[in-house]
Amino acid sequence: MHRAAILLPALLVGGWSPLPLSAQEAPEPTPEEIVEDWLASSHAHAMSEAFRHWDAEGEIPGACATCHSTPGFVDYVASPMATVGVIDHPVPTGTVVTCTACHDPAAAQLQSVPFPSGQSASLENGSTVCTVCHQGRASGASVETAVTGMEDDRVSTDLGFINIHYAAAAATLMGSEAGGGYEYEGKSYAGRIAHVPDLSDCASCHDPHETTIEIEDCTTCHAGVTDLRAIRTSLADFDGDGDTAEGIGMVTQQMQNRLLDGITLYATEIAGTPIIYAEDAFPYFFADLNADGRADPDEAMRDNRYASWTPRLLRAAYNYQFVTKDGGAFAHNPHYTLQLLIDSLQDLSTVVSLDTEGLTRP
Repeated sequence: MHRAAILLPALLVGGWSPLPLSAQEAPEPTPEEIVEDWLASSHAHAMSEAFRHWDAEGEIPGACATCHSTPGFVDYVASPMATVGVIDHPVPTGTVVTCTACHDPAAAQLQSVPFPSGQSASLENGSTVCTVCHQGRASGASVETAVTGMEDDRVSTDLGFINIHYAAAAATLMGSEAGGGYEYEGKSYAGRIAHVPDLSDCASCHDPHETTIEIEDCTTCHAGVTDLRAIRTSLADFDGDGDTAEGIGMVTQQMQNRLLDGITLYATEIAGTPIIYAEDAFPYFFADLNADGRADPDEAMRDNRYASWTPRLLRAAYNYQFVTKDGGAFAHNPHYTLQLLIDSLQDLSTVVSLDTEGLTRP
């Protein structure tokens, strides 16, 4: 991995403005190394679904173009950003996220970015530009708006699953300051994660071009760690299993599993229709037609999407997806993540029999 303080002008066409990324590493990478790193990133995967989804149409709609094309991104950051993540025109297919997206002059000057919740946020070290796309396309407010005025446990045909979208790491990192998760009434939630100053934002932890993480950057404080999921800084027994040494990534996964079990039980006993989750099939939650607990190929289809939503079920499912689609949620903001999972599980437990004994909310 090669971290860069700046992107050299030779890489860009039509002028550039450098992002003020961390300059603590030396020597600076060569242009060739930067290109090599970028080519290894998901931003450059030209054949991926993220960039090929609209091939048949020949253009990317304005609601998607901001994050799935370079011209869409450039147009959005240069606009007033009145509608979050959306530009008012389609753009042609055929681009990925190139140098001229993140190093566009307007991108380099971003001071604050609006989030779907209506709140705005900024990050240091040139990372504000990352939040444009890594914020999701929904928020806890989206869920609250959908369920307002409804009885918690009554199925409504007016409800459908609300998807956070993908890789909403900035929303996780910002916690309650961005309002990405569904935050239950009467509860307090962690704000922006507090970490060591040199590793507190996107570009200080992730290589800005390859987007990977060097675990060696973590072992100065977390000696001997070879797996990021194994890092732990608290002795609290969050999941109530008596093990206070297991990594926070493992704890988070266990709580995700327990929440999904709770969602499954609630759907059967209260909503009246068994539910299954398929991580790689949109819209992710489907009716479990044979009630076997598995997402069979003939079940994980859009026409079989789950339709027996109640407000309580939707809140829990939204938070489950919020955490699941940010694969690094345990690191981006472990307290906020666990608060969402625990609160969702405990809310379900008010109407179905779930074991929440011993849970410690951060």
